[in-house]
Amino acid sequence: MSDSYAIVVSGGKQYRVRPGQVVNVDLLHAEKGKEVELSQVLMIADGDEVVIGSPDIKGAKVTASCLEEGKARKIIVFRYKNKVRSRRKTGHRQPYTRLLIKDIVRPGSKVSRRTPKAKAATGGES
Repeated sequence: MSDSYAIVVSGGKQYRVRPGQVVNVDLLHAEKGKEVELSQVLMIADGDEVVIGSPDIKGAKVTASCLEEGKARKIIVFRYKNKVRSRRKTGHRQPYTRLLIKDIVRPGSKVSRRTPKAKAATGGES
């Protein structure tokens, strides 16, 4: 595997990803096994060649597939006010989407998979 990586934005957070990596991002509501495109790419590095966007790279994207959706471990939130008998204990489990990074598509390069073209409309029924 080469030492190429990209920095992408998902859910307002930045992630350093490389092909073959599994990463947890904020919930995307994607079905299991579906393809996901992360189109806000801030930087792509491939060996000595580095492409930096301002703020992002137009035409670049990272393709990934959704492995699962789940919830993180519970964190306890405890609020307490001294001398007034005020206390409140709640918990929170952050939902996430687990992605398998497949490919980093550079700007100007073509996507390897084929997309079906729209069929021409025929005037058979009037």
